[in-house]
Amino acid sequence: MKSLYLHPAPCIAEYVHELLVIENFQVTTPFSLPLFANGMPTLLFQTAKGRIGNSTNYLTLFGQTVFPDTLTIDEDFTLIAYFFKPYALNSLFGVSAQELTDNPIELNVLPASIRTGLQEQLLNASSSTEMVAILDRYIYSLVTKIKTDTRIMQYAVEKIAAEPSKKNLAAIQSELCMTGRTFQRLFEKTIGIIPTRYRRIRQFNAAFRQLNSLQFTNLTALSYSNGYSDQSHFIRAFKEFTSLTPGEYLAFSKAGGN
Repeated sequence: MKSLYLHPAPCIAEYVHELLVIENFQVTTPFSLPLFANGMPTLLFQTAKGRIGNSTNYLTLFGQTVFPDTLTIDEDFTLIAYFFKPYALNSLFGVSAQELTDNPIELNVLPASIRTGLQEQLLNASSSTEMVAILDRYIYSLVTKIKTDTRIMQYAVEKIAAEPSKKNLAAIQSELCMTGRTFQRLFEKTIGIIPTRYRRIRQFNAAFRQLNSLQFTNLTALSYSNGYSDQSHFIRAFKEFTSLTPGEYLAFSKAGGN
């Protein structure tokens, strides 16, 4: 199996954070990919149908993922994921970010003007490079159609991502001269979840990346460095978003690596 993270093309970089390409042409047992909260809506394509819950399809659009899930594929495949910046979902696809929170949909249920035969083009592509080129062109075509100004939410989510603390969240709201209710309504409409939950997801994701890279001396130090009040607070948050404790996750990762 080969996996590779890529930077987005400059023409779509304002809306796309990064790409993931996985190729597995030796599937002998069902392949499972855990889907954890990362604060980023996602467009996911596989050359073989994947199962998420009771749904099976090739092309899936995700809003915010809060509760953990799993993608399962039973045959050889190429998988390409475009991780969008949090404010991009409503602007690019014209759907309510709130409606897609923990509720991924098949892209083909959207109007023809949005999907533009994308699935057929991808299934007929001969390589992952060609698939990425098709997806780049598709997303750029959506970018050129954007009419809604997303600058306020872009500013908010970038500030939260840089420092996912309660204090910073209040400061952002003050800078934007919005009441708490107005800010929350606009944030939930555009991003799909309320600001406090998004802040907690970004806090968790920062800690999760540090844990995954093994760049910590112990869980207490990792907890404090990511703004948690103590280790137990971090463990509760980790279990909320993954259904595992940090220790269970590390043991699972180690077993998978072997």
